[in-house]
Amino acid sequence: MIWGVNSFDQWGVEFGKQLAARILPALRGAPAARPHDSSTTALMAYCRALRRGPTSGRQ
Repeated sequence: MIWGVNSFDQWGVEFGKQLAARILPALRGAPAARPHDSSTTALMAYCRALRRGPTSGRQ
């Protein structure tokens, strides 16, 4: 919706796969091949923190 992509259109599906292929390794802890924007980087850090659970140093 943000980029005007219909997610049910084949082009939108393929574009989503490309984006996911770039983000998933970084979510799993691999170093990013290319830097992400600050918003994406912050969201990925948040998701990684959620995966670690409440005993990961948050109070």
